[in-house]
Amino acid sequence: MFYRLLLGILFIFSVIGYAQTQTKPLTNEETQSRLESLSKLTKVLGTVEKYYVDDIKLQEIVNKSIKGLLQELDAHSAYMDTKTYKEMQVQMKGEFGGLGIVVGMRDDALTVISPIDDTPAARAGVKASDIIIKINDTSTLNMTLDEAINLMRGEAKTKVSITVVRKNEPKPLVFDLERAMIDLKSVKVRPMENGMVYIRVSTFDEKVVASIKEQLPKHLKSAKGIILDLRNNPGGALKEAIGLVDLFVDNGVIVSQRGRNAQDEEKHFAKKETTMTKLPMVVLINGGSASASEIVSGALQDHKRAVLVGEKSFGKGSVQVVLPLDEKETEAIKLTIARYYLPKGRSIQAVGVDPDIISHDGKAVMASDDELKVKEADLKKHLEEELDKVNGIQAKDKVKQVGGDDIIKNSDLYEDNQLKTAVDVLQAIILIQK
Repeated sequence: MFYRLLLGILFIFSVIGYAQTQTKPLTNEETQSRLESLSKLTKVLGTVEKYYVDDIKLQEIVNKSIKGLLQELDAHSAYMDTKTYKEMQVQMKGEFGGLGIVVGMRDDALTVISPIDDTPAARAGVKASDIIIKINDTSTLNMTLDEAINLMRGEAKTKVSITVVRKNEPKPLVFDLERAMIDLKSVKVRPMENGMVYIRVSTFDEKVVASIKEQLPKHLKSAKGIILDLRNNPGGALKEAIGLVDLFVDNGVIVSQRGRNAQDEEKHFAKKETTMTKLPMVVLINGGSASASEIVSGALQDHKRAVLVGEKSFGKGSVQVVLPLDEKETEAIKLTIARYYLPKGRSIQAVGVDPDIISHDGKAVMASDDELKVKEADLKKHLEEELDKVNGIQAKDKVKQVGGDDIIKNSDLYEDNQLKTAVDVLQAIILIQK
């Protein structure tokens, strides 16, 4: 009775699912093959329920089957139980509890895609491409992505330890972290002393486009160019990525999605009326730039709207949708249904976006300060400042203020080689366009 009932249910669902995706009817051979496959699945479920060493209920067996199936499809498809589904909904709204790192599976290893700005993980020094081998005392080998995320998340002010392997480090690094409520401030717009505007987008939550529209206009009148920083941005909402490109590109395809059937291709276009500025741009990317940030950088590159500086991006170019499994929406599956393609038709998946100019992380090279290098006109003022230091009088910080925001000073650039390179490139573009 059990087999017949379950087989009937599975058969009904399979026919419904097939009808939604296929236009031509099944042949007799195809029908027979599907029935045999469903019969095999039913037999396995029944055998596990009857003979497994522990008393395991059918509901749990089915959940584990779904979980295993989606895990085997690709690194991004997943079964989301009630807890995981709720956490995903909270995260997309921009506030959640945890360490502040976005992780994914790369070559079956739990890998940090990027640390999120101003979070416990970022402050402790966790970096993109770190491989997490232990969470507390639990090995991550053979652990699913959702299991790892659930272990790292928890109540604020509770402790968790992660052990990572990092390239060029002789031994694993251990980070003892304290969980916190992650209140994402996804966009920061700051003026620069050299006349540029710096836009930092740390993640694509639902507030990105609105935040830029609110913060950017007050800087545009005096701006010479724009630096868009997408380093360590793990992605997020596709709608926000499209909207961001649309602020700087006035026509053409931004991104397209292609699923199993060619006729299902969906294209997203830029609109002239939403363009905010045509100022020259440079975009910063690195190995922690993934998904939505790759769409933005790749689209701006294809449209020749911006020069890309930094390092090759992560390479996540697949589209996932979240499909609730019941009317109350307590459980869901996250399923890969398509791949992203940039305006020129290239795919991001497992390839990433290459920068136009390669620049590595670290401090920029600057001239030696061993010698006193001042012009004659500056000598008296310089010596007065040195005398003040001797007398214990500290020079005041001369950071300028524009609209309440600290200007990024030219001297700050030497702490960030990639940003310094981006500024140099942008200045060159401005000079050429004069």
